[in-house]
Amino acid sequence: MTIDDALAYGRFHLTHSPIPHLDTRLLLQHILQVNHAYLIAHGDAALTAVQTQQFQFAVTRAQQSEPIPYIIGTAPFFDMELHVTPAVLIPRPETELLVEHAVQWGKPKGALRIVDVGTGSGCIPIALARQLPQAEITAVDISPAALTVAQQNAAAFAPNRIHFYQGNLLVPIDHPIDLITANLPYIADSEWTMLDDGVKLHEPSLALRGGKDGLDLIRELLQQATSKLSASGAIFLEIGWQQGQGVTNLAKTAFPKAQVDLIQDYANHDRLVIIKHSG
Repeated sequence: MTIDDALAYGRFHLTHSPIPHLDTRLLLQHILQVNHAYLIAHGDAALTAVQTQQFQFAVTRAQQSEPIPYIIGTAPFFDMELHVTPAVLIPRPETELLVEHAVQWGKPKGALRIVDVGTGSGCIPIALARQLPQAEITAVDISPAALTVAQQNAAAFAPNRIHFYQGNLLVPIDHPIDLITANLPYIADSEWTMLDDGVKLHEPSLALRGGKDGLDLIRELLQQATSKLSASGAIFLEIGWQQGQGVTNLAKTAFPKAQVDLIQDYANHDRLVIIKHSG
């Protein structure tokens, strides 16, 4: 099997994918440990028997709805290729929007105490560390396996910048916080069965399911934050596309004097709730 044969094989078998060309290329690049340019320039190059077997097995896994990032072990986030395993949610482009808004708010403020809650792969605090060099950053997750992944990513992309704690939301934090970021589980029970198999069968339900209305953990976080957010602090929450009004109401109840903003993503869906404390 040549490289061109392998690409054709993958495209043929990954018909369920909306992007079979890209999925095939990523799988083959991973197996051969080469870049895209190499595949283009060496289409006639033959795979070894072992490489052929590995590639066909990877395609079979993808046919069974296993997400490509779990098969190849990495997922893009900004300019990074983060390590991912089934212990963590695969970083989404929508979460980059949260980081962009948090950086815009935090950059003029200099030295901040930042806590990322439910950190998963560590994508949010690592991206913040790279853009806010004066910040003191802490990341919390309830899952030891997720923290292992996050610590590996931090060592690669933001060494010695992030403190990690295992625990429930803000419980491990005993100091005032200037900025809280969180992409918590927000899938409602009624939505769970409607998710794609790639998400439902392979990504960690602990990182996805948020109770009956999807807001259980957001409620708990806001309740905890009332006693820990600094007088001029802010909270940046990623939310589900149908949760804008619900989370806005929760935020205004928890922080009646705060400015609460609802931000849409690039598809014009509600995606972020930003709470700016005013004491």
